[in-house]
Amino acid sequence: MTEIRIALIGAAGRMGLEIVRVATAHGKAAIAAAVEHEQHPLMGHDIGLLSGVGALHVPISADPLAAAEGCDVILDISAPSATARIIDAAIAQKKPLVCGTTGIPDDILHRFDEAARLIPVIHTKNFSVGIAVLASLSATAARILGKGFDVEIIEAHHRRKVDAPSGTAEILADAVAAGSGTPMARVYGRRGVTGERPVDEIGIHAIRGGGIFGDHTVVFASENERIEITHRVGSRALLAEGAVRTALFIARATPGRYTMNHVLGI
Repeated sequence: MTEIRIALIGAAGRMGLEIVRVATAHGKAAIAAAVEHEQHPLMGHDIGLLSGVGALHVPISADPLAAAEGCDVILDISAPSATARIIDAAIAQKKPLVCGTTGIPDDILHRFDEAARLIPVIHTKNFSVGIAVLASLSATAARILGKGFDVEIIEAHHRRKVDAPSGTAEILADAVAAGSGTPMARVYGRRGVTGERPVDEIGIHAIRGGGIFGDHTVVFASENERIEITHRVGSRALLAEGAVRTALFIARATPGRYTMNHVLGI
């Protein structure tokens, strides 16, 4: 099978370098372009050498438009400040787009729908198969348990994560709300005299420290019992494998807006 050529945006970060390693070993994917912001200290360096897989002769550049030209799909894991520019590049080059960036402002998020009229698009806050299953289980639990159970979501990540709560926590909150079938307010942490907890509320709490890859727990608590569903990431490679799998899927898709459920067939 012909290799899918990936333009990787955010290539020199920890996740980017892991994607380079996974894609190179995959056999059906190849990193054909690597992009970072213009002031990145590794500009011009070979992304293969940086990742430890050996020379790929793919130097880091700063232009997503030019990088996309010779590729089959754009995989963006960079920063929210770059999202609009990357969407523009994908549309201009008519390339499928996978975006795993979190913390994107609402005024930019709607542009994924606009782009999906012309190209295949997926924006996901987590590439993990397990998180997709956790979201499905959480929706089912919320539907079955109903208002007799309060819901709290706890997430933990490494000290270098710059946004909180995680995009995955929001995915899980969306799943719980959809499963419950009722509007549910979201409360991000608690402090001071908060009063009695309302019924239709989801508490979301963030922990940051050390090198935690990513832990998420959804807690359903009644007066007499508690159910906890937990997912823990043991390696960044897990997420990189999901990113490559998503890129392979979207590279062959028709224009439209897709989710991880489409990628996983669930």
